[in-house]
Amino acid sequence: MTFAEKRLTALEPIELGGRFIKRYHVTPYPEPIEPEIERAAHAILPSLLAPPDDTPPGGFAVLHRGGDGAAYLNVYSWYWGNALWLGCASAGQPALGCPDLDPTHFMKLDLPLVGCVYELPPIVHERNAWVRHVFAPERPDLAAYLADSLPDGTTGDR
Repeated sequence: MTFAEKRLTALEPIELGGRFIKRYHVTPYPEPIEPEIERAAHAILPSLLAPPDDTPPGGFAVLHRGGDGAAYLNVYSWYWGNALWLGCASAGQPALGCPDLDPTHFMKLDLPLVGCVYELPPIVHERNAWVRHVFAPERPDLAAYLADSLPDGTTGDR
């Protein structure tokens, strides 16, 4: 297998499950993720969020359309002020316990996975944005955090 970076796109944040979630899509091709896959990801996303605490209700999600036909969703909720709570789901990947090849049939993962090389680039940016806008300032600014996303491009050289 030859390695090639993938396309990373930032989308507008959404509010789900009482949290504001910044969204990133990762695709191996120039076309966007299919709307039916995005709808299925949004349907399972609330079940992947951290329970509420005193932390401003922010987070981010990476939806990855794999070249293998599967779809992967990693949802990172800010929790305990400075930690990331991770919830993961996959669809169409039997190696991860999915019952079929349907990329809209998301299943929660209980495996201790954090993300693949294509899904990890937003983490460093989101850490820095959280510190800059929410964790370090005297007055947290969740709106500024939500407006500060990784620019569109490839998954590499970040």
